[in-house]
Amino acid sequence: MYVFLLTILASLAALLGGYTAIHNRNRLHIAISLTAGLVLGLVAFDLLPEIFAGVMSAKLNPVMPMVLFVLGFLLFHAVEKIILVHNEAEDEYKPHTHPKLGIARAVALAGHSFFDGLSIGVAFQVSIAVGTAVALAVIGHRFADGFDTASFMLLHKNKITHIKKFLAVVVLMPILGGLSSMFVTLSQTALTMYLGFFAGILMYIAASNILPQAHAKDQSYKSLALTVLGAACMFAIVHYIRSLS
Repeated sequence: MYVFLLTILASLAALLGGYTAIHNRNRLHIAISLTAGLVLGLVAFDLLPEIFAGVMSAKLNPVMPMVLFVLGFLLFHAVEKIILVHNEAEDEYKPHTHPKLGIARAVALAGHSFFDGLSIGVAFQVSIAVGTAVALAVIGHRFADGFDTASFMLLHKNKITHIKKFLAVVVLMPILGGLSSMFVTLSQTALTMYLGFFAGILMYIAASNILPQAHAKDQSYKSLALTVLGAACMFAIVHYIRSLS
């Protein structure tokens, strides 16, 4: 039930981000900068220590989860490049529009949304502390995902009705992902490998997606300060939750 409620919150965060993009773009950099710090803090202070603990517990070669870490990073990078949604591609396509490209981004987000919900459920199989920390980071970056997707579809002249339909799909997918995790139980080895892969994806999202957006919207030190604050908050949250477990 707890996983189900958290995936609903993740869904609503993406929905809120999408509607913010449609109605108000003025203060997004605050949420994005803080989210970048939260995601970086999750990887550094929670996922990586859990991976190292899993390596020792399952007596794994530590290189293996790190290989999946790199694969996760590169896979997400490849997906974004293929659908032309990052820096150079965006600059190249600004003078003219392609509604199908906006739809491709929304479809990619729908798949990523399912993966987010699944990750929350799998993280709770490790421990309540890991599950709660992953859920917080997912909920944080879901807002940025929803905003980014709606903005991209608006840029490529997709109709508002189409954007709202895709946002409805985005709301549903994390819930389905979380529910599916309840029917899958992973071994310690599989959990450790999965966390390595997921950590790589989150690192890419933070370093190559969220942070550049925050920097583009706010050139001052305020953005940097918020990112540092987000990482510090995640450090405090992780250690507080672990002290309770």
